Amino acid sequence: MNHIPLSRLAGAGLAFLVAAASQVFVLTGPATASAAPVQAQQIALPSVQAAGAAQSLAADKRLATANRIYKTGRLANVNCSPGSLPSGSTNAYRRFLTRVTDCLNRAWSAQFRKARMPFSKPRLRIVTSKVNTACGRWSVGAQGFYCSGDRTMYMLISKTELRRPFPLGITRLMAHEYGHHVQQISRIWAYYWPAASRASRAQKLQLSRNSELQAECFSAVFMSTMRGGGLFTEADWDYTVDWFRKNGAKAWPQNDHGRGPTQAAWMTRGYNSGAPGSCNTWAVSTRYTT
Repeated sequence: MNHIPLSRLAGAGLAFLVAAASQVFVLTGPATASAAPVQAQQIALPSVQAAGAAQSLAADKRLATANRIYKTGRLANVNCSPGSLPSGSTNAYRRFLTRVTDCLNRAWSAQFRKARMPFSKPRLRIVTSKVNTACGRWSVGAQGFYCSGDRTMYMLISKTELRRPFPLGITRLMAHEYGHHVQQISRIWAYYWPAASRASRAQKLQLSRNSELQAECFSAVFMSTMRGGGLFTEADWDYTVDWFRKNGAKAWPQNDHGRGPTQAAWMTRGYNSGAPGSCNTWAVSTRYTT
């Protein structure tokens, strides 16, 4: 729908994904921990130890490619209704973010029960100014991100967001960051992190695309449970997907999130299926995650 300004999609959309790349990809704990993978690569391992590490990584890869969360069917519809999001009210914005998070918790906890996997909620920290986090300093231009170091979704309420709130955009983005939490607690990231620490630059970019595209697909799966609920129309969703098809890759200096058409394809896949099993980016040909 043309009444959704492009600036709202960029401002309320890409900033969250920028944070996911800069904060989540590099750090899993305190900022000083980021050097550990580099140091580890500089140590020559005995052949037996190296073989054991390779076997361990192969076992961990199955956590990403054949995770039990993929076999749980459609995501539970929890009748999410976060309410209105009027402009100019910080309290209303906090209430909206909290309600969306509650919806995400209820939907994904039900999914983890179906998978017979342990579930834990992420923390939600809503701030009105940039703060330091367990993953380091706040990224320039970011309005929020998920930090695996303390399993927290950090959400910044900016003046721009207060003036021109975009409920569809903020909900989709919260669902994306929550998708990273799903990757964390399902242990998909138990493969991602060690694989990234040993990978070449090109391989790191591919792993990042697998992770980000899957989080985007998980987000769309959740958004599919809200269709017809009044938060957005099908035309609004189609417009948003088309915007990412045309502009989704423009914010990134390197291809670590996938090309715009690739992002749109995984959004569409998750939205149409409504099931996490459609989001297995780790088991498809790389031509579908470029």
